[in-house]
Amino acid sequence: MHMNLRFGSLCILITIILLPAFRSLAAAELTLAIVKPDGISGNHTNSIKNIILQSGFTIHTQATLHLHQHTVTAFYAEHSTKTFFPSLVKYMTSGPVLIMVLEKVNAIADWRTLIGPTDARKAKITHPDSIRAMCGEDLERNCVHGSDSHESAAREISFFFPDSLSVFMLLLSTGRSNEHEKRSWMND
Repeated sequence: MHMNLRFGSLCILITIILLPAFRSLAAAELTLAIVKPDGISGNHTNSIKNIILQSGFTIHTQATLHLHQHTVTAFYAEHSTKTFFPSLVKYMTSGPVLIMVLEKVNAIADWRTLIGPTDARKAKITHPDSIRAMCGEDLERNCVHGSDSHESAAREISFFFPDSLSVFMLLLSTGRSNEHEKRSWMND
C-alpha cells in the first residue's frame, strides 16, 4: 500500500509538471516564412528576424538560397495561370531568399497578421507597423511570404525541408495526424 501511494504521488507530480508542457506543444503550429529578394537586398533580414523573435516566434529551421526558375515555378504552381506569374518567377529568382520555419501557438494567423496585407502600398496605409509596410514596395515586391493555412504550411515546409521532422510536428500540432494525410501532404 505504501509503495502504491508513492507511485500515485509520483504520477500526479509528473502530470502536474509535464501536462502544461504537452499542452503548449500540442497547441504550437509551424508556418513557412520567406524573406524575398527585396527584403534581402534592402538589408531588412536582421530587422525582420528581430521582429519575429520579439513577437514570440521561434525560428525552427532556416536556409538562405538563390532559387532557380524550376523551383519557383513548382512552389508557386497554384498561380501558374495568372497573368502575374512570369513576373513573380523573375522576381523570386532575382536574388537570394531567406526561408524559415517559424513555430508558435497560432503561428500561421499571427505571422499573417505580422506581415500585413499582400499589397505593400495598402499595408503602408492600413497596417503601418507591419513588415510589408516597413520593407515592401507594392503587390509583387512585398518583401515576405507567409503560409495561409495549415495545409499550405505543411506543403510549403515539406517543399523546402523534405527531410525535416517539421511536417510531422505540424501535422501533430494541428490534429491532422492520420497516415493518409501524412502521406498525401508529404508527396505534394
